[in-house]
Amino acid sequence: MNGDDLDRGDSRPDTGGTPVGRRVVLGLIGLAAVGVALGDRVNAVLSAVDRIDPTGLSALIPGGPRFRFYSVAGAVDETPTEQYRLEVSGLVDRPGVLSFQDLSGLPQTSLTRDVQCVTGWRVPDVPWSGVALGDLLTHVGVQPGARAVLFGSADGVYSESLTMEQAMRPDVLVATSMLAGPVIHQHGGPVRLFVAPMYFYKSIKWLNSITVTDAVVPGYWERLGYDVDAWVGRSNGRDDAPTS
Repeated sequence: MNGDDLDRGDSRPDTGGTPVGRRVVLGLIGLAAVGVALGDRVNAVLSAVDRIDPTGLSALIPGGPRFRFYSVAGAVDETPTEQYRLEVSGLVDRPGVLSFQDLSGLPQTSLTRDVQCVTGWRVPDVPWSGVALGDLLTHVGVQPGARAVLFGSADGVYSESLTMEQAMRPDVLVATSMLAGPVIHQHGGPVRLFVAPMYFYKSIKWLNSITVTDAVVPGYWERLGYDVDAWVGRSNGRDDAPTS
């Protein structure tokens, strides 16, 4: 996705089935014991281990990194904030290109919501801020006949879509801040989408284009069988899907 969950939109490189030695596994088990004993004091060490761990087991260590990272593409070049550009096109009155500074000049929205991956992991109470997608669409002017919004990623592979009704919800953000700081490159920064009521694969990373369309265009994972309407709870039965 290209969110941060199965999205393989976050970025743990594909190891291609790299063989894992017994010593690596035993070492990770030892780190797990340290994590239980010391908690947050070993987070920095565990984060470093997670970046080089070919097994994915470090994500299971107590006190370890809360997010899991995947990517459908190879390496994605990091974009400095001052060079960031978001192209807005399609059925809008004022198509154009927005810089990070342009986004910062629009009305800002902050919210705190859980992040839920379709694969089952969850990060509770994540603070986000940025421009409500509905405010951005109002800023550029949505034309009659617009029914959906298509999103593109700087990875050149990932895409996502929302209906216009979904896009105008107040809990859908063009996010410029996450976890009380900038959206780092690994999390899809400097700008990503955050669709709070849906599974995280809808929250496309490295957002670089928004196209207003006359119909929903299924995204990367949806073309492979995932739900187009990815309300949390519809698949795992543990949450209440939103009523609006």
